[in-house]
Amino acid sequence: MRQPLVLAALATALLGGTAAAEPLFNRIATFSPPLNLPADRDASKKTVSEIIAASEDGMLLAYTDGEQKGLGLIDITDPAQPKPAAFVPLDGDSTSVTILGDKAFVAVVTSGDNFKEPAGHLATIDLKTKAVVAKCELGGQPDAVTLTKDKGKVVIAIENERDEKLNKGALPQLPAGNLTMIGIKDGAIDCASRQAIDLTGIAAVEPTDPEPEFVDANADGLVVVTLQENNHIAVVDSKTGKVVSHFPAGTVDLKDIDKTRDGQIKPTEELKGVPREPDAVRWIDNDRFVTANEGDWKGGSRGFSIFRKDGTVEFDAGSSVDHIAMRLGHYPELRSAAKGSEPEGIEVGTYGNDRLIFVGLERASLVLVYKDEGPGKAPRYLQALPTGIGPEGLLAIPQRGLFVSASETDVGEKGGARSAVMIYRRSEGPAAYPTIQPQDENGLPIGWGALSGLAADQTAPGKLFAITDSAYKPSRILEIDATQKPARITRGLTVTKDGKPAAYDLEGIATRPGGGFWLASEGNPEKKDAPLADILLRVSAAGAVEEEILLPEALAKHALRFGFEGVAVTGSGADETVWIAVQREWKDDPKGKAKILSYKPASKEWGVLHYPLSQAAQGAWMGLSELVFLGDDRFAVVERDNVFGAKASKTIQTFSVKGLKPAAIGAAEIPTVTKTQFRDLTPDLMKLGGYGLDKVEGMTVDTAGNLFVVTDNDGVDGSSGETQFFAFGKIGG
Repeated sequence: MRQPLVLAALATALLGGTAAAEPLFNRIATFSPPLNLPADRDASKKTVSEIIAASEDGMLLAYTDGEQKGLGLIDITDPAQPKPAAFVPLDGDSTSVTILGDKAFVAVVTSGDNFKEPAGHLATIDLKTKAVVAKCELGGQPDAVTLTKDKGKVVIAIENERDEKLNKGALPQLPAGNLTMIGIKDGAIDCASRQAIDLTGIAAVEPTDPEPEFVDANADGLVVVTLQENNHIAVVDSKTGKVVSHFPAGTVDLKDIDKTRDGQIKPTEELKGVPREPDAVRWIDNDRFVTANEGDWKGGSRGFSIFRKDGTVEFDAGSSVDHIAMRLGHYPELRSAAKGSEPEGIEVGTYGNDRLIFVGLERASLVLVYKDEGPGKAPRYLQALPTGIGPEGLLAIPQRGLFVSASETDVGEKGGARSAVMIYRRSEGPAAYPTIQPQDENGLPIGWGALSGLAADQTAPGKLFAITDSAYKPSRILEIDATQKPARITRGLTVTKDGKPAAYDLEGIATRPGGGFWLASEGNPEKKDAPLADILLRVSAAGAVEEEILLPEALAKHALRFGFEGVAVTGSGADETVWIAVQREWKDDPKGKAKILSYKPASKEWGVLHYPLSQAAQGAWMGLSELVFLGDDRFAVVERDNVFGAKASKTIQTFSVKGLKPAAIGAAEIPTVTKTQFRDLTPDLMKLGGYGLDKVEGMTVDTAGNLFVVTDNDGVDGSSGETQFFAFGKIGG
């Protein structure tokens, strides 16, 4: 490995992007695979969009859906308005697809037992009739499929994958896989020409069980295949079927990474001798190829590498991939002890004179875009694209200036986002993402995510504060410079109690007139093993907890797990009043009414108002996420449901407390505020080209009257990690 190339790549990553004049990608649309399912299938059941291909004119997309056992088709004649084109049922789990003319060749796993008796076939689908017209048995379990550049052969990696639960996944687990090539005659698969190329005996890890994973072919007819668990790579001549070279993928020493799952993003650790264990591979030109070093058994180096076909490592990304994910709030801290961001997908496409490399981060739900600067030079980092959860398939469509990502993760059954195919267009102008990112400290990123509340400094316009919720420990207050674009996290402040880092589930923050903060920590009295109380915290400007304030028992006994959210403050001195928005109804509330609590620190007096929640859609709920004081007895709240997409309800509502006296705890009559809608946020969320984010959690107005809103990315747990920070300008505009 050439160390200067690594350092150069790290330097470009630290700069965070490229000049605005350079063409960049922006997301223009998202397609939801459930839309493709036929009427006789339950669209609420899991779908995936795994490997994706395009017709030669780039007008039709085809993706594999192994969960639904079929191939989905998407019409992208207008890429900004993708439409369902068909769903073709298959006799097994579809794993990969490639297209030639009006035919799609789909790898299908049909094993009764994937591990003991691997089996599968290559299905030919007529894209005009949307029907399977031929099958070719493969004698094993296919994983990846590609075409040679002369369109003369289909090349298939027959993995015969291992059972990770058997003997802790140790190799060998026979039967061994192979590389299969099948000729194409008159546009159709010639099954009689099937040739299985033996890959045993070449890898040092376990020579009897090669475990082929991914394949790609170059213009010289050479096929590169990764043997992932064996940490090995082979190059095969597609004309002769001979292995012309093979070599270990090697190891990497990683510095400045986070390898400990502890709720903190701290890139201060290291790992040595990590096997790359590459997954996806793509030729850059006829001499070089690039691998995504995901890992599967004993390795995974958290980056990507460029090899020459003789095995020379020309470039390795080192820790820079994880650092980019950290800067963008996409780092999966829960995977720190495993493989970090987990690069899995690779794509290469030539757009005009620019050859671009796309690296898909499975656990960070990002695609990183690099420009190939040629042999012997480090690729230059350009930008990152937000994707659906768990991007698997990456597809360049340079003839139309498009790029497509397909995500394999569907958490709809858990109330999360569905699998998604996202479409991006390359054009002149700046990148729309990210909208917020940190500056570095000592050359390393400030880790962040799960922004659950916003507050404004009371003197400096554009100076904001955010909090992180229970996704991270200890709790932190982040200072934000919102005058920059993207908004810039300038420092992180750890919340402490008795001089030690403290962990709360912070959901609300307000700045105090005399300095310091009020913080709202959401409780969960329904948590069986360790019930949590809702807590109001008085915190110094340095982050030290000065007082923990609990609810009176007469009120706390009615609390449910949807507790404290937004917090605001009015008045000062003896007149200081803290206002708290409770997310949803508690036991003692009428249906459709949530509490707005008041607390006077001087007298320790609590009061209650009711807020009328809008009706939620069937199966959904409605609640409050933020509370902001606007002046003159007026407040604003974020009222939202738990739905994704264009049909979701995400609004800013305002109300006045003028003439209303909060009722005492336990009072029979509680005044209800009258609300007025100020802004519908759903169109703002849908303009981003994504699936319409759910958790609008933070809102504030700075001293200049500018409105800011931010979403919570759940700490990249069951989430894509995408965060959107909105600067809406003057609140009266």
